[in-house]
Amino acid sequence: MGLLIVGSVALDSVETPFDKIEDALGGSATYISLAASYFTAPIHLIGVVGDDFSKEYIELLENHGIDLTGLQIIEGGKTFRWGGKYHYDLNMRDTLFTELGVFETFDPQIPEKERNDRFVLLGNIHPSLQLNVLSQVNDNAFTVCDTMNLWIETAREELDEVVKQVNVLIINDSEARLMTNESNLIIAARKIMEMGPKYLIIKKGEHGALLFGEDQVFSAPAYPLEHIFDPTGAGDSFAGGFMGYLHNTGDLSFENIKRAVIYGSAVASFCVGKFSVKGLEDLDMLQIKDRFREFKKLALFNEGD
Repeated sequence: MGLLIVGSVALDSVETPFDKIEDALGGSATYISLAASYFTAPIHLIGVVGDDFSKEYIELLENHGIDLTGLQIIEGGKTFRWGGKYHYDLNMRDTLFTELGVFETFDPQIPEKERNDRFVLLGNIHPSLQLNVLSQVNDNAFTVCDTMNLWIETAREELDEVVKQVNVLIINDSEARLMTNESNLIIAARKIMEMGPKYLIIKKGEHGALLFGEDQVFSAPAYPLEHIFDPTGAGDSFAGGFMGYLHNTGDLSFENIKRAVIYGSAVASFCVGKFSVKGLEDLDMLQIKDRFREFKKLALFNEGD
């Protein structure tokens, strides 16, 4: 059975202190699917675009083995567009514009043959849409969910229902604090785990990530990059690498989930090295495994005397 991914497919215009790009391929489902494609198949992408969406982008996704049967193409509609500008501190960005287009009325419909996919990843979309997807898929699916500050602030009741139903929640440190009104991430994590998910991943950007589950905590290091050109999609690439590895191995033990976190971090470290999805277009497993081993070295040390 395949890996089901539901999220946005977009055209991004991004400016950083180093360069800028317009109408580049973006969206949560796009980054997730491309990252996951290096680990597993088949990947079923569920999303929506307008008829202005480039055939070149369609071919790119299909060339990575991504099944686009569930990608709705709306005639006469405009694809979701987002524009952002990053500061020299690349953790800070300004949203310049958001044009929802056909994404405003997105109603994810899961094809019958994909409703039994055992692994489901819900990208950063409105919690009501995530609940819609959960109602269509197999109750025994291993489900992973991403969210954002906007939904925590404006759709909390629906988000809480999503969190109650999923196996893994992936958020960043500011979102964890916002969800719980706790400044300490350990306390925040405990409160979130009490809401329902079996595992919780808190991303900390350039400081790595924390994995919580089975009364254990794993601290994953961050990869020390000299050059970061575009942070857009890093979190989605992490989620894609994470879920792609789990789908490939089928091993849901805590030890293997730890490995999945490192593989997700490895893929994300390639993503930020170029604009848009360029850092994900031409990877191979040898590169990813080499980066995985470099991550492993970062966490190893001798006890000494």
